[in-house]
Amino acid sequence: MNAVGARTIVECLLLGLAWAACLSVRPWRLLRRYGDRQAPLVTPFLGCLTVLPWLWSWPGLAALPLPLHWSGAPLVTLLVGWPLAVPIVTLAGLSTMLTNGFTLGHALALTVWSGLLPATLVLLLGHGVRKAFGAQPLAYMLGRAFFVPMLTLAACGFSAAAFSHGLQGPTADLQRVALFLLAMGEASWSCAVVSLLVAYKPQWLATWSDSLYLRRPARQRVRAELPPRR
Repeated sequence: MNAVGARTIVECLLLGLAWAACLSVRPWRLLRRYGDRQAPLVTPFLGCLTVLPWLWSWPGLAALPLPLHWSGAPLVTLLVGWPLAVPIVTLAGLSTMLTNGFTLGHALALTVWSGLLPATLVLLLGHGVRKAFGAQPLAYMLGRAFFVPMLTLAACGFSAAAFSHGLQGPTADLQRVALFLLAMGEASWSCAVVSLLVAYKPQWLATWSDSLYLRRPARQRVRAELPPRR
């Protein structure tokens, strides 16, 4: 068995384990209606399900032997949680077979290295940040929404490049710089989006809780009272 075949088997095992863990917690319960009210995570779930396949359909930088793409998986994990992020990144990866003409093996590698592993590391490292610093808003913003995605994306990018025999040749240093800058840029955008949602739509963040981080009841949407008609 060659190295490519062994890598494909490992990627299939990782994806299978992720789906088994995902289905064991029944994530569809997060999307159920509460009486006559829609579940708050339905909107970010549908948004991620729409935007991520479109984002992954963008062509990489052709000037480098290692294609570079935004992942989006850390932000998806912060928005809808890891169990709902697994089907989103899987669908996004398989969609590249139609949008980019990728083979099944290439789409599987993209799903695992750009979607599944970053999402899983964001979950694990984010839990570590919360355990280390407690439920502090600053730790959530800078730790879970910026530094964790940046380190996760950089680590997964370098690992994927190493397994695919990238980071070699005269452009190796350029590839390293590009991977790090890409990780930093995406982490900055993720932190900006999360900060806006914490301020205006905290119910769209599965990993945020007003009662936990702000020590106060969850914010309710208050309808403005209309003046009486004359």
